[in-house]
Amino acid sequence: MLFPKWRRVLAPLFLSLLLLISSCALKPPSPYAQAQQESTQRGAQPAIVKNAEQGSSFNRFFPKPGNGYERVFTQEKKGFAEAKLKKEGKDLAMLAISDTISLPSASQKFQTSSQKISGYPAVEVGNTQTAVLVANRYQVKVLSRNPAFTQNDRQAWIQKFDLNGLSRLK
Repeated sequence: MLFPKWRRVLAPLFLSLLLLISSCALKPPSPYAQAQQESTQRGAQPAIVKNAEQGSSFNRFFPKPGNGYERVFTQEKKGFAEAKLKKEGKDLAMLAISDTISLPSASQKFQTSSQKISGYPAVEVGNTQTAVLVANRYQVKVLSRNPAFTQNDRQAWIQKFDLNGLSRLK
């Protein structure tokens, strides 16, 4: 009769020991561990520089909704703001303003551009994106999200931004 009592005591003890040992086992390193370590080290280059413009300050330069078009802001963070352009509930395009101070290479593509929209250097990226560089710092971009929204539509919507107001942003 003593044997069944030992089983009752040993079973929970054995299970507790097994859980303790398995929880202390070494786990393989995450494939992202190195990137995380580099990004949090002292002196690491920040993704967004401190003097990048707040995304909320870009909102007033976006085209106003109207004529059946709806503008829905979708993202706003330091150095960037984005809105969807909709008509009759369908996504037509994405409208975006970004501060290239954090990523100077973003403005390099405009250096060789011969195309201008409203007096600002412009580029076409693939078949779905049109962008201008304002004040050598702010990239204004329109991206087609519907095949019916053409290059001419993108250029027209870029002109609806308050580009001159954006150029005076300090």
